[in-house]
Amino acid sequence: MKPNAIVSFTGKKEINTEIHLTGSKSESNRALIIAAISNGLVQVENLSDADDTVTLNQALDLLKNRDKNSLHTIDVGPAGTAMRFLTAYLTTIEGQFLLTGSKRMKERPIKLLVDALISLNASIEYQSIEGYPPLLIKGGLEQTSGKVSIKGDVSSQYISALLIIASSLPSGLSLEIEGELTSRPYVEMTLKMLEEAGIQHSWEGNTISIVQQPYLPSLLTVEPDWSACSYWYSIAALAAQSDITLPNLKAQSLQGDSRIQEIMVQLGISTSRKDNGIRIVKTTEPQRATEALNLKDCPDLAQTIIVCAAALGLELTFTGLETLKIKETNRVKALQNELAKIGVALIEEKEFYSLDCSKLHFPEKVLFRTYDDHRMAMAFAPLGLIIPEVEIEDFHVVEKSYPDYWKDLRKAGFTINEL
Repeated sequence: MKPNAIVSFTGKKEINTEIHLTGSKSESNRALIIAAISNGLVQVENLSDADDTVTLNQALDLLKNRDKNSLHTIDVGPAGTAMRFLTAYLTTIEGQFLLTGSKRMKERPIKLLVDALISLNASIEYQSIEGYPPLLIKGGLEQTSGKVSIKGDVSSQYISALLIIASSLPSGLSLEIEGELTSRPYVEMTLKMLEEAGIQHSWEGNTISIVQQPYLPSLLTVEPDWSACSYWYSIAALAAQSDITLPNLKAQSLQGDSRIQEIMVQLGISTSRKDNGIRIVKTTEPQRATEALNLKDCPDLAQTIIVCAAALGLELTFTGLETLKIKETNRVKALQNELAKIGVALIEEKEFYSLDCSKLHFPEKVLFRTYDDHRMAMAFAPLGLIIPEVEIEDFHVVEKSYPDYWKDLRKAGFTINEL
């Protein structure tokens, strides 16, 4: 049985601390695949210590000395980015590979990416249910077409996976994005990192083109993770007083989740530059937004913002949450289940999701389930500032993206007791 933890906070509930965050998982995983394709020309520093990044790094290390005539099984566990990026990467290198993952990973769709790769003449076969991992991949893609189209409103990781391998394909790639593009900042992050490694592109209308071209000797330095940073914004908003410094976060970030700075102004938090990082301070009373908050470009912030707003009694409305339903769990349903424990309803009406806080209350103790989802644990733990005892199910789940989360909470004054 996986251990739970009790999160609590006593005293005046004032937060004054400096937290050094792990490297961005999103940047790290892109950098690792880019480095692998470059055959050593691209170096990477400040990698994330998140489980997903460790998993991907280990898989790529094992592939370096592979027997090209043997079948290699690669198990990425619950690492979604690793599954998507490796699906594309493995088609470009010699060998046969069985790419699999956890029970939940086998329930997460990958058909759009597989179809796109097959249209380029990749050899990929489903080993269980069509459209889902595990996948049998025969590498050494002999490209027959340089054009591919893919829906833009399902997962930007599909698009990024294709863009990262594009320059290594004999005919390059002309990628047409069908319909609206979800999580555009993640695609822009991919292209910017490719540029830093010497790979040029053009983006005209809904088509991104990358010709075959070599990587240049370069160094990709991974910025700290703005997704991890978001939990400190929530802590700052829920504390009686807060003054938190987060070093090494860039003023001009590649990460779409840096938008947390402007979003949290509505929840009473100001952000300022401090040396080479940021300082976040609780300054004003939260504001009630008059328009729906669109999180389409930063869906990983959704749980943090929704839980924080609910705890503050802010009846905000959100949109752009559809991709949450195919993440580590159905995050919309998970939020609805757990927010009900403090009397808050997250009401879904077509593409809009509204908080009803009319029955908001804080029990003396409450158990929040995580559904094997790291972001559920980290979004609900800050409620320990309001609820005397917050029990977090399977608290080790945070290792997927932010292994030092509980250690950092202790540094800020929280008490974490393992059960």
